[in-house]
Amino acid sequence: MAEKAEELAAKAYQLGWEYEKTYYGCGQCVTAALQDTLGLPNDALFKAITGFGGGVGLAGDSGCGAYLGSVVMLSSIIGRTRDNMRDAEGARLKTYALARKLHDRFIQEYGSVNCRDIITKITGRYYYLPDTEEFGKYIRAGAHDVICPEVVGKAARWTVEVLAEENLLPG
Repeated sequence: MAEKAEELAAKAYQLGWEYEKTYYGCGQCVTAALQDTLGLPNDALFKAITGFGGGVGLAGDSGCGAYLGSVVMLSSIIGRTRDNMRDAEGARLKTYALARKLHDRFIQEYGSVNCRDIITKITGRYYYLPDTEEFGKYIRAGAHDVICPEVVGKAARWTVEVLAEENLLPG
């Protein structure tokens, strides 16, 4: 990866880590990190990702919010547009291919893209986050000190790397 791309990947990681540690909400934190790193602010997109945290609504049984936020960011950069639904250029399929690359990195690192599975792999158990007591236990286990910031940071880094590998970094 070129030096500039590596700098961007490192910046995305650091911002993702800091945002998750400070503000929580893995989907929004990875989105903010990528938006700030790549110079692509979009408040509507950021707001739309609010519910992705904790495996969607803290339920844990859906995709990791950091993973989903990263796919949304990839899609916002290279996906097909509404005024070009026919997509003769193949943006939809290209987006699918890049989303699979991101998926594969999550699988390689965590064995899953599912929030519950990722938490279990890292901590050795799952915490049912909608339950106040369980949520407190997860916080005390390092949820926002290390666990989620690390996942968000890696997701942001991997997204930049996938874009760089395809020469699709904005700017």
